[in-house]
Amino acid sequence: MYHQIEIIGMRKNRDLKIVITIIILAIIGIIASLGIIFYDKYKAVEVAAENTNIITEEVSMSENDSTNKSTGTTDNTETNSEGTDKSENDTAQIDEEKQQFINAINNIYNGKEGKRVFLTFDDGPSTQVTPHILDILDKYNIKATFFVLGNRVKQNPDILKREYESGHYIANHGYSHKYSKIYESTDTVLEEYNKAEEAIRAALGNDSYSSNLFRFPGGSKGGPYEKIKKEARKKLKESGIAYLDWSALTYDAEGAKTKEDILKSLKETINGWDNVVVLMHDAADKQITYETLEDVIKYLQEEGYAFKNMYDLM
Repeated sequence: MYHQIEIIGMRKNRDLKIVITIIILAIIGIIASLGIIFYDKYKAVEVAAENTNIITEEVSMSENDSTNKSTGTTDNTETNSEGTDKSENDTAQIDEEKQQFINAINNIYNGKEGKRVFLTFDDGPSTQVTPHILDILDKYNIKATFFVLGNRVKQNPDILKREYESGHYIANHGYSHKYSKIYESTDTVLEEYNKAEEAIRAALGNDSYSSNLFRFPGGSKGGPYEKIKKEARKKLKESGIAYLDWSALTYDAEGAKTKEDILKSLKETINGWDNVVVLMHDAADKQITYETLEDVIKYLQEEGYAFKNMYDLM
């Protein structure tokens, strides 16, 4: 009898250990999953913070340092090990007009003509959100920049046409927005860009259209794909293609649920700078964006900002 009780006790201890092990593994799995989900959620915030630091460095530069001011000091400048600007070596490989556009994008935070803001919208076009955004922009006679996804352009060509014909700038956000596909290699980044360009041309019925401007999904720097992004940044420049992140955001894709959240995030990340690139989204599930857009515009107007898009840099 004693041995039976002892055996039963050992089995209970063994079963308890198994249950505890299973619970611990389940908790680890949940934590890992949440980590993956929230990485992308807060990546946009990190990019805005990084660009804010860049602007701070630009503002603190000496006004007498004309060489630095002419070459630009934004995040788009790649340097070699000796600190020499590589754009001089790239100039001969691309035409002058494209090089001028790249330089203008590189210097977007250096404008001296007063306070200006660039409204940018990612991940569209969508039937549920983009037309509402366009209606509001028309109401206030504001021209924005749309970083479109090729697969959604293919689904909604008429909306893309309306964006273009209304004077908004059509820029490139890749074709799929699937990180594992886009950042499989440096070549796949360019493939995504080119495939999206083809979709844009087909929708516009204009074989000669080139956006010459790319926004890396998730931002141009950092994260697990930084090595590929770095090489892709070089290849884009060599091909005469600029790239641009953002310096302020409304959190419309990072969890903002109310107008108050949107405006608070904008005010905090705009940081009082004279030159601002605002990140927003016009994907199908971003109703909060168009519901708050008029409030965003009115706030920026009250702060004295002039609204610009990429055509104003040409």
